[in-house]
Amino acid sequence: MVEEEFVPAAEEPERLLLRGPVDLLRTDAGVLATATLTTRAAGECARCLRELTYPMRLELEEEFLPTVDPVTGAHLPPPDDPNAFTIDAHHLLDLTEAARQAWLLALPMQTLCSEGCLGLCPECGADRNNGACACDQPPRDGRWAALATLRPYLPDRQEEN
Repeated sequence: MVEEEFVPAAEEPERLLLRGPVDLLRTDAGVLATATLTTRAAGECARCLRELTYPMRLELEEEFLPTVDPVTGAHLPPPDDPNAFTIDAHHLLDLTEAARQAWLLALPMQTLCSEGCLGLCPECGADRNNGACACDQPPRDGRWAALATLRPYLPDRQEEN
């Protein structure tokens, strides 16, 4: 069971508390670490910029290769893959880098305070979740002006029903 503080990125001061079970299985080449870790991350809504926290679930399944023979203590040749996870000379298996990579993969593309978040008004910046903004009417994009000339020729929507 893991219950450790974790700093996901060097440039961020955010500290997360990772919790969850870790299973270690000896393989012919090293140790397979499998973990399901949970945490709560802080962020802001992509639409209204409100601060929020959201749950994250990190799934790890990585093989760690030894750098020292556990029986003789002799140094082993480095793995063929330079990005392979290794077990250090003191036989310690550090999950930090594997957890950091899993954290990057688990980050949501867009965090929202709710699915129905209306966001900020692009003109006055008011939070539209709190009610209508003070803007009279949204400005029209000049690039669509030619289509506005076709409006009189469109059938009335009430007649369609």
